Amino acid sequence: MSSSLSASTIAIVKSTGPALRQHGVAITTAMYARLFQDAEVKAMFDQAAQASGEQPKRLAAAILGYAENIDKLGALDGAVARMVARHVETGVKPDHYPKVAAALLPAIREVLGEEVATDAVLAAWAEAYTFLANILIAKETAAYEAA
Repeated sequence: MSSSLSASTIAIVKSTGPALRQHGVAITTAMYARLFQDAEVKAMFDQAAQASGEQPKRLAAAILGYAENIDKLGALDGAVARMVARHVETGVKPDHYPKVAAALLPAIREVLGEEVATDAVLAAWAEAYTFLANILIAKETAAYEAA
């Protein structure tokens, strides 16, 4: 696992902030539509929060926060702690993270289009997602072991 993100990844992810601010909920809504094709994963989510749009909005805000703070990750410590607690509460495991990536990255391209969501943008987001997923997995593993 890489201990830091490349400078080019940080720059590219930060540059997507305005598009995420404008289209974040559309991206997360498209992502959940893909993700929920897996009934096991769908069952882990509060469907009322999905139907109300609360969960897609929450995730869109988290993704935007990550993009805007990717060069100062300490600013996200509180958000990461809340995510870890929620993930442990709902039984998220390391093998769920690739499923989310497989839904999120195509959703970014679907919503933003190939001119904005270029191969370089998707590669940067893949690196950034994997980096954050590894942080969450390590903290969740520790939380599961402590429980």
